[in-house]
Amino acid sequence: MEQAIVWVGNMPEPLPAEMRVRRGLPGVADAIKAMHFPEDPDEVVKARERLAFEELFLYQALLTTRKQSHRAARPAPRLGKPGEAVGRWLESLPFEPTKDQLKAFDEIDADLDSGQPMQRLLMGEVGSGKTVVAVYSMLRALEAGFQAALMAPTETLAEQHAITLGRLLAEEATPFALVTGATPALRRREALDRLASGELGLVVGTHALIEPDVRFARLGVCVVDEQHRFGVEQRKALDSKGVEGMAPHVLHMTATPIPRTLSLTAYGDLDTTALHELPAGRQPVETRVVSEDERAAAYEFLRAELRAGRQAFVVCPLVEESEKMQGKAAEVEAARLRKEELEGFRIGVIHGQMPSAAKARAMEDFASGAVDVLVATTVIEVGIDVPNATVMVIEGAERYGVSQLHQLRGRVGRGEYGSHCLLFPEEAGGMARRRLKAVARERDGFKLAEVDLALRGEGEVLGTRQHGLPRFAVAELPEETPLLSAAREEVLALLHEHGSLDAPELGPLLDAAHRRFGAGASDPIPL
Repeated sequence: MEQAIVWVGNMPEPLPAEMRVRRGLPGVADAIKAMHFPEDPDEVVKARERLAFEELFLYQALLTTRKQSHRAARPAPRLGKPGEAVGRWLESLPFEPTKDQLKAFDEIDADLDSGQPMQRLLMGEVGSGKTVVAVYSMLRALEAGFQAALMAPTETLAEQHAITLGRLLAEEATPFALVTGATPALRRREALDRLASGELGLVVGTHALIEPDVRFARLGVCVVDEQHRFGVEQRKALDSKGVEGMAPHVLHMTATPIPRTLSLTAYGDLDTTALHELPAGRQPVETRVVSEDERAAAYEFLRAELRAGRQAFVVCPLVEESEKMQGKAAEVEAARLRKEELEGFRIGVIHGQMPSAAKARAMEDFASGAVDVLVATTVIEVGIDVPNATVMVIEGAERYGVSQLHQLRGRVGRGEYGSHCLLFPEEAGGMARRRLKAVARERDGFKLAEVDLALRGEGEVLGTRQHGLPRFAVAELPEETPLLSAAREEVLALLHEHGSLDAPELGPLLDAAHRRFGAGASDPIPL
């Protein structure tokens, strides 16, 4: 090291001089020397802060440049300001939009009239009204003479969105089609012909929407729900279906609240909008971790709720990473419950291995009250809205992640009745117990996401380890989130001042960013 350190003076300085002086940061050569051969402890602290800031700054520079290049690559339709049709729809809603929803409408309006493709991530607490914001975005496209598409990762969720859209658009009588892998050939052909001709303005579907034979006449807005379940290539395919020479506006939605640290790293090339407020009337869900000794009492409580006219979900554990095995577990558990704890009650089953018509029928029976208890897999994790369901039982709860448990819990508490989530662990080690206790203690999804991130620790976003945070050599996240925020603000200020981060005045900034994060840094960031 003593032999190598003499060459440190040849290191290029990636940080702009004005910013370095203003922030009181040592030069790169001095910082590296101080880290290896410090003359006093204070020198090490300052040197470490400088190198940590540099890493975060270069990472943010790379994300910001990607975002800028993506938007400059192709323009997007300018949709103007909201008109009478959107105004009428808002007035027809049976509830007042929350302040967060109104703020989201304003941010989306600015995006849609910018001439650059919207790339916005809408993240919201379970039940915070993301679908209303999605419908607003799509109606803005229809009103301006363009088409809109909503893409969901599963048939069950696409079908639920179709039901919700039917309800939200009833007053406007806006026609739309549902296109999934299970859509009958004749109906699919008819829908695709109407999309290609422009006669049909709105479509809801699964990844079936990105197949080559699906063509749009004037696609203006895409909404991608649970966007983390789609790969980069799938989202690119939808992006390519815009008007020739233009990119559609895209609103990405997730019901998994994302900590600020992750929103500035993994999602740094998207604008973000968060919905924290819950609509009026939503009930808090009381969550308990239930031991085997308490199982009999817990099921007695469940039976009392059913006798009072309420309904319940029972979610079967992930036997292994296989939808088939989980589906089998759901069937076996339903048969057991019919003979034992829930004898005499009407029990339905839903899982991903069932034909689409059978899944739709199972959901319809539960939503109509013809079934008291729905035994399910995680196919019900998002998009299911049954206000009369007040109990969520999760078997093998330790097998699920924090955000997944929070999502499942969000399927109850959607009506006027107090609701309960009962977590039944099979056997839980120390980490699993901490996760379950965190879910039971914390109802705020955003705070829970921070807890989850702290429990999971670092990960790799630009490489293959995509859970958690990017791994830096010096910076420590999430502890140094304030430093990350400061680095981002500096990058945005430079972009505003110079118009581009490869301006000559900024020297080797971008070259250093590409060198630092390797070959993978030129690939699309997996979101």
